[in-house]
Amino acid sequence: MLSEQRISLSIKRDDLLHPLISGNKWRKLKYNLIAMQAQQKTELLTFGGAFSNHIHACAAAGKHFNLTTHGIIRGPELDQQNPTLQFAKQCGMQLHPVTRLEYRERHNPGYLAQLQTHFPNAYILPEGGTNNAALLGCKELAQSLPDADYVICPTGSGGTLAGLVEGCDNSTQVLGIAVLKQAEYLINEIKSLSPVAAQQQNWQLLTQFHDGGYGKFSPELWQFCQMMQSQHQLPLEPIYSGKMMYALWQLIADDYFPKGSQIIAIHTGGLQGLGGLRYRQLLQ
Repeated sequence: MLSEQRISLSIKRDDLLHPLISGNKWRKLKYNLIAMQAQQKTELLTFGGAFSNHIHACAAAGKHFNLTTHGIIRGPELDQQNPTLQFAKQCGMQLHPVTRLEYRERHNPGYLAQLQTHFPNAYILPEGGTNNAALLGCKELAQSLPDADYVICPTGSGGTLAGLVEGCDNSTQVLGIAVLKQAEYLINEIKSLSPVAAQQQNWQLLTQFHDGGYGKFSPELWQFCQMMQSQHQLPLEPIYSGKMMYALWQLIADDYFPKGSQIIAIHTGGLQGLGGLRYRQLLQ
């Protein structure tokens, strides 16, 4: 299909950055850990669901850098057999399950102030790791890429896409594939995160490829992931990078890209999530 369209596709294997702190999680944590050090905080506190790649990465970073880490986990119960939470505990992360109602307060300034009082030595990192410091790491990723007509990435909280817009040349089109349903609200979030994104027109968030919503995927998408592994030795999971690659395949088939386009797709990691999907018997 690529040769028919004369399209050049490269995959940036950011999943290979580190064996445990992979892809965009590594990029987002880099400058947050530097900011944490500058603020003389000794603990890292963050938020996530029970199978969160972000919780996994923060726990691994805590062990690697010998930091105390806290995970506010959307509960209300902790499943002791969950592979992501087992790993986090093995890394020494202290897990704090909260009700779904309390978890909804995670962006509320009053709630965050209460947490800061309770954990005075903690650097509080938002769910997914997206904030201004995270953008710096994702901007570095963009600056490390060769020239391309299009750069494409999966989009959950918008931080990676915002950072890529910050770091890519204005002549490059940056595409985000939203992995959650009704993700149009992210467009304004990305503009508020990135002054460049607010000014420039060279980026888009495509919201029609969520395949049922966050954490959901069709049998066809999983078959595509398996095909990419067997034919191209490209390991994918169906929540982030698999969803992005499947969308990219559909866009190429639909002649979205002009002939001769050079495309770079960012593999943002998240392969640890396969363990959770198998644990929940969502994969064969």
